[in-house]
Amino acid sequence: MAAERTQDRERERDRERDRPGPRIRLDLPRERRARLLPEYDPEAFGRMSERIARFLGTGRFLVWMTLTIIVWVLWNIFAPGSLKFDEYPFIFLTLALSLQASYAAPLILLAQNRQDDRDRVNLEQDRKQNERSIADTEYLTREIAALRMGLGEVATRDWIRSELQDLIKELEERRDLFPSADPRGSDVPDR
Repeated sequence: MAAERTQDRERERDRERDRPGPRIRLDLPRERRARLLPEYDPEAFGRMSERIARFLGTGRFLVWMTLTIIVWVLWNIFAPGSLKFDEYPFIFLTLALSLQASYAAPLILLAQNRQDDRDRVNLEQDRKQNERSIADTEYLTREIAALRMGLGEVATRDWIRSELQDLIKELEERRDLFPSADPRGSDVPDR
């Protein structure tokens, strides 16, 4: 029997050696396959557009844009004729500003859409948290009301004291109504 097990193990080893390629293990991640097309992160463009939109909304951008336009206009007015690249109607400057605006608007809209998506997710999470808080508050309110009702039925020290005083008064009234013949107050003859 042991010989058969040994032979089975040897056959299994021979089969493993004859198999093409490495043995597949489930506890290891698969190797990445080579792709013909380059891979890209679909969120990379969105993150870049948000950075650009954030920069376009700063005072630093306005200062740099204003300085660039002033230098452009002054250069093309006061520079020697051979160094001027955009004469008075500044058509090239108008084209550059139009190009910048045509790219800035969609980038800003893309950044706003991404921010709207984040706000929507945050709003949904806040709504769920508020629902849980309301449910917890309602539960605690019901528990406090039950405790108050239960405390209303509990005998307090003052209530017990007043009941005992009422009983003492009632006993004194009965003693006055039914005095005993024996001055010591014995009830032996009554038995």
